Amino acid sequence: MSRTIEINPVTRIEGHAKVHLEVSDDGTVGAAYMHVLEYRGFEKIVEGMQVELMPTLTSRICGTCPHAHHLVSSKVLDKVFQVTPPRAGRMLRELLNCGSFIHSHAVHFFALAGPDLLLGIDAPAGKRNIMGLLEAAPELAAKALRLRSLGQKIAEVVGGRGTHPITSVAGGVSVPITAEQRETLRKFTAEALELTKVAVAEGKKALAKNDALLRILPLPEHSMGTVQGGKLDLYDGQIRVQRPDGSVAMEFESSDYAKVLFEEALPFSYSKQVLFRDPKGEPSAYRVGPLARINCAESIDTLLANAELAEFKKTWGAPCHLTVTNHFARLIELLYVAEKAVALVADDEIASSNVRTQPTATPRSAIGHIEAPRGVLIHDYTVDGNGIVQKANFIVATQHNISSINASVKAAAAQFWGKPDDELLNGIEFAIRCYDPCLSCSTHQVGKMPMEVTVSRGGQVERKVSRS
Repeated sequence: MSRTIEINPVTRIEGHAKVHLEVSDDGTVGAAYMHVLEYRGFEKIVEGMQVELMPTLTSRICGTCPHAHHLVSSKVLDKVFQVTPPRAGRMLRELLNCGSFIHSHAVHFFALAGPDLLLGIDAPAGKRNIMGLLEAAPELAAKALRLRSLGQKIAEVVGGRGTHPITSVAGGVSVPITAEQRETLRKFTAEALELTKVAVAEGKKALAKNDALLRILPLPEHSMGTVQGGKLDLYDGQIRVQRPDGSVAMEFESSDYAKVLFEEALPFSYSKQVLFRDPKGEPSAYRVGPLARINCAESIDTLLANAELAEFKKTWGAPCHLTVTNHFARLIELLYVAEKAVALVADDEIASSNVRTQPTATPRSAIGHIEAPRGVLIHDYTVDGNGIVQKANFIVATQHNISSINASVKAAAAQFWGKPDDELLNGIEFAIRCYDPCLSCSTHQVGKMPMEVTVSRGGQVERKVSRS
């Protein structure tokens, strides 16, 4: 006899999803799926649009990581019009990406994952949230929220808007920063770095207290992340695929993604799954995001983050396959982007008025990628000679991670089976939160957010709990 369990929706993630589990009486998990509930339609929406509008249009895909879509779209436009941005234009784009990472990683670690890590995965549901964290550790929570705010403020100064940026265009950025804006950025980035140091120290303490929790969801599989000469790079470089044993399977340019990756529709989800095709042509699951990037990178080009990376690899292995250590990797990246932001603002070149190379070439189809906070983001535009988008394809981090998320859901269900219902359900959600999925990026629909958990045995519903 088996039981069917649904968690609908999964909480403390970006977007709406539910989980379906089939569990036998002895606790064996037979099937585990995360269903992405909304219909995906943005790729069709942009057909027929002028390609120059894509950076502004695609930033509307998501309110959590609009900067990544904005930036990768403008990187594709560089190729569409065959232009290379001036150094100052590229630096401002990188600074915008740093602000996005500071905002996103701070929110996820402290507001979404933090209640589990800092208060305990078995803490009462009414307390296991950001309000409970503010009550239990008000000073730390206030600093974390301030850090999140600083990331958004940096993005707003550079991007023109905090949520849906407008400044990155074909050939660079549309406007240079003023001397006053640079001083503002200098203050914001300096404060962000100091707060990040505190956040990383406190985050490491919390993780150290949960050593057993860090080890419960091992998942040895391929990792994918962007490197530049073997170093972590969140803006540009080669996409590296690392095997579970730590050897490099391949490095490829984003323009070759269709030769290496393949997408498939899933019968239970509106989000497509993406798998890696190894040199023998066999499909393999892989993950993207902080842990995958840390695995793929041999070093980091900022002092403090590189030291944390070395300590991480020494402590947890290289590569590390413990899914929960995604949170550790997120702290390392948070430190990296905070250091990087300070360095970018300190470089006098960033104040140059030469921020854009004007495009003159006839438009052509192009592909580009960037590292979004949650992983590799690819945009592929088919464009005619008049610069009209004929077809578009977006591959976002959540799609890369679908197979890994389902495997982790199954492992979590087995791990927490036999626990009280609330702890079981939160344990499964906890596994999903390790990936920080962004479902608005992979699907697009306006909807409500009810929650319903159904437990059935032998086709008969035993219990149903819901909330509006």
